[in-house]
Amino acid sequence: MRIVITESAADDLAEGHIFYDRQLPGVGNYFRASILADIRSLIVFHSLHEIHFGIYFRKIASKFPYAIYYTVDGSEIRIFADTRRDPSQIRRRFETD
Repeated sequence: MRIVITESAADDLAEGHIFYDRQLPGVGNYFRASILADIRSLIVFHSLHEIHFGIYFRKIASKFPYAIYYTVDGSEIRIFADTRRDPSQIRRRFETD
C-alpha cells in the first residue's frame, strides 16, 4: 500500500504542530510523530473504520483529539484531512473539495 497525504491534510498537520508547540514547546513534534504513526498504521488497518460523508473512512487518532479522513483506491491510501474541527465545518470542507 502507498500512502498519499494531500496538501490540505499536510496543512492540517502543520497547523496542529504549531498549535501544540504553542501549548508547550516540543509537544508539536510529539503530535506530528503520533499522527504520522496513526497514518502509517492504515497500511495494515485500512478500510476497518466507519465511513463518513459517503466516501471517507475516519480513523480517530490514538493520542490526540484528531480524526484522519482517508479513501482507499486499489493500492493507494489517500489522506484528505487530519483535523479536530467541528463536524459541520468538516462536512462543508468535503462538500467543496
